Amino acid sequence: MQRIERQPAFVLYERPYRETSALLEVLTRDHGRVGLVAKGLRSTRPRFGRGVVVPLQALEIDWHARGELGLLTGADPVGAPIPLSGEGLLSALYLNELLVRLLPRHDPHPELAARYATCLGELCVADTAAQAWALRRFERDLLGSLGVAPSFVHDAGGRPIEMDRRYRIAAEAGAIAIGIDDVPGVTVAGRTLLALGAETLPDRECLRELKGLFRELVIHQLGGRGLQAWAMAASVRRRLADTEAS
Repeated sequence: MQRIERQPAFVLYERPYRETSALLEVLTRDHGRVGLVAKGLRSTRPRFGRGVVVPLQALEIDWHARGELGLLTGADPVGAPIPLSGEGLLSALYLNELLVRLLPRHDPHPELAARYATCLGELCVADTAAQAWALRRFERDLLGSLGVAPSFVHDAGGRPIEMDRRYRIAAEAGAIAIGIDDVPGVTVAGRTLLALGAETLPDRECLRELKGLFRELVIHQLGGRGLQAWAMAASVRRRLADTEAS
C-alpha cells in the first residue's frame, strides 16, 4: 500500500457511499484523476471538517493508494473556496464533469492540473466573453493533453491556416479547407482557429464558433454522448428567461 502525502488537489465529484462516507473523484497535481473513499465525510461530525472536502476548494490531501480506489486520510484547505456563482459556477461544474468523463484515472498531467486552477480563477470575472474564452482554452489544453486536439495553426495537410478561409474540422483529421475535400464536421473561419492558436481573445462570433467546435470534439471523444452539465445549464437559462419574461 502506497501512502501519498500533501498532494495539491481539487474535488471534481462526490457521491454517497454507505451510510456516512463518500466516493470522490479528485484531480491531483502529480497523480492525475484518482478515486478515493472518504470515510465519515457525510456524518454529523465530518472527519475532515465541515465544508472542507468540497468542489472549488483547493486542498492538500493525503491518501493510501490501494488499487483503483484509495482511502483519503487527510485534507487541509489551501486558501478560501473559489467564489463562483451564476454562469461561472455552471462553467466550473462543466469543467469538472469534462475531466471525470475524459481524463483517465492515474494519468498524471501536472500542467493540466495547473490550468484547471487558473481557469477556475478566470471564471470569477463577470464578463461572459472572458468566461467563454477561458473555457475554450481549457478545452483545447485538455484535448491536447489527451493527444486528440486538432492543430489550430495548420490544416490537415500541414499548410498554414488562412485567416480568410473557412475550414471543416474532422475529429480524426483536423482542419480541411472547404472546397478541397467533402468531409463531415463542424465548420469554422480560419481567423477563429488562429485566434485560439495565438492566445488572442477573439470577437463574439469566433467565440460562438469555438463553442460549437469544442462541443462536437467532446461529443466525438464521448462516443456520441453528451454531458449532464450541458442539459443543466440549458435548464437553468430557460428558467431564468421565463422568470424575466413573467
